[in-house]
Amino acid sequence: MRYVSGMEEQNQTLQTMAPEPRIYVIAAHPNWRDSRVNRRLLESAHSVHGLDINDLYSSYPDYCIDVSAEQARLVAAQLIVLLHPIHWYSMPALQKLWLDDVLSYGWAYGEGGEALRSKDLWLVASTGGTEGSYHPQGYNRYFFDAFLPPYEQTAALCGMRFLPPMLLHGANSVSEPEVAQHIETFRQRLQSYPHWPELDELDNCPDCEVPAADRPEN
Repeated sequence: MRYVSGMEEQNQTLQTMAPEPRIYVIAAHPNWRDSRVNRRLLESAHSVHGLDINDLYSSYPDYCIDVSAEQARLVAAQLIVLLHPIHWYSMPALQKLWLDDVLSYGWAYGEGGEALRSKDLWLVASTGGTEGSYHPQGYNRYFFDAFLPPYEQTAALCGMRFLPPMLLHGANSVSEPEVAQHIETFRQRLQSYPHWPELDELDNCPDCEVPAADRPEN
């Protein structure tokens, strides 16, 4: 039997007690009452212990975002989750304003902007259109991947890893068992982060340097 020294035992205890990386869930839906999927995803997130959760439309009904408070919540998190329906091939308006205001030059990107470097960004989104509608022969004309570059590049510019999105197509028409399974998978993923097997296969955060000449002072 191998003898475990007092110091080794103490280190093992500390490792066992070490807190899991913090998760910040940013939910955006302009009308939760009409939501079939996102409302239940948000409720599911509330059932997971230790998450920081922000319903943007409840927090900022006047669209006046507390930038310093949001930046502090981001700094404290390792995984940032964007939870919202896809509106006009993008994010809801208040979520976009949140990005515009909070991810500022010199803080999130550009010279000195390293506050989010090495964090993870995860998109959890739903579409009204079915998966088949996102096809060159469908009415949306493109595979859904064609609408992801703005999210991917936002992560890249801030030095974050963009994790494989969790998507549910046809949110208004898929069966109830499919919705329930989607919600349960979401809950399990939140509980198990960062122990996702695919994370080991992802590239490190990219390096996107913004020349100072591209952002002159106002």
